[in-house]
Amino acid sequence: MDNKEASEKSSSQKMDNQEASEAIDALSLTASSSNPSISASQMSLEEKFKIVRSIGEECIQEDELMNLLAKKPQPICYDGFEPSGRMHIAQGVLKALNVNKLTSAGCKVKIWIADWFAQLNNKMGGDLKKIEVVGQYLIEIWKAVGMNLEGDQVEFLWSSKEINSRAHEYWPLVMDIARKNKLPRILRCCQIMGRSEQDELTAAQIFYPCMQCADIFFLKADICQLGMDQRKVNVLAREYCDDIKRKNKPIILSHHMLPGLQEGQEKMSKSDPSSSIYMEDEEAEVNVKIKKAFCPPKVVEKNPCLEYIKYIVLPWFNEFKIERSAENGGDRTYTNFEELAADYESGSLHPADLKPALSKAVNKILQPVRDHFKNDQKAKDLMKRVKSYKVTR
Repeated sequence: MDNKEASEKSSSQKMDNQEASEAIDALSLTASSSNPSISASQMSLEEKFKIVRSIGEECIQEDELMNLLAKKPQPICYDGFEPSGRMHIAQGVLKALNVNKLTSAGCKVKIWIADWFAQLNNKMGGDLKKIEVVGQYLIEIWKAVGMNLEGDQVEFLWSSKEINSRAHEYWPLVMDIARKNKLPRILRCCQIMGRSEQDELTAAQIFYPCMQCADIFFLKADICQLGMDQRKVNVLAREYCDDIKRKNKPIILSHHMLPGLQEGQEKMSKSDPSSSIYMEDEEAEVNVKIKKAFCPPKVVEKNPCLEYIKYIVLPWFNEFKIERSAENGGDRTYTNFEELAADYESGSLHPADLKPALSKAVNKILQPVRDHFKNDQKAKDLMKRVKSYKVTR
């Protein structure tokens, strides 16, 4: 890590755990989308900040975020994804939750469908037509799960179409970023593609970070709202601002990465179906995957089942219900993660009681998606085609 990147990290401020929990509890997906009791114009600056900040495990920088929300009525947030295969629950539910929080606080969210990037990274064998089908399928999932797409606060943009239409703006920007950075600095960004510096990269994959960095400025983004795995290229964008003496840097809001369901899996993998729950998985599939998931008794750290509850179930429902017999402790409803974690660590909450409750909650979230892909012919056809595609790296 170079000095500038280390400086950015050391000066970033972590949100107090209690404040983050309160912010998440106060704004479930349901509350923010279908019953917006408080509009962004009625919120105080502190309320907006708390909601937006609750999305990120890390924020670079909090004072800049506060200043942005104070001065700009509708900040632009950038999020992006490679259409690379079926959608797992982290990409489907977490993104819907985060987008709904951002729009509830008055932000505009530009979701960058990175079809050219997926081709550069050899996803779907580099077949752009297949990549486009996958992109359409992913949009159908977000519609079905409850991402608030009313009004014009969320915009889906296809990278190939946008870049082609404004090539005279985009490519000089990419070239300038490439000129101002040495190859080792670009190689340190390989994590954004799911690669490591030790991988044998194609020339296309070396070009990829320069393009993703350019996207931030091309989309006029105030906030980069991406996962922790995308952090290095977002820091690169801030460093580029120093290079060109630009005062207003993009704010980095990096959300937590959910682990895979098996022991030692730091993130979900599309190449390993057992590591994640897919958005259109049937109820029985969800039950089996959670039943087999790594969930050691009395261990909270790096426990994927507890992470699902913390980052998906509690933010969605504002509660987590355990149903069990009286001799096993009786029913219990948790409204915050700290209480649940304490009970689990003490042994008063056992995996045999936690797992069925988690399966029930996840299945309840996913049911509207299943219904959509069962009853909507366009969605059904898209899913059939995507399932037939071979996942490539």
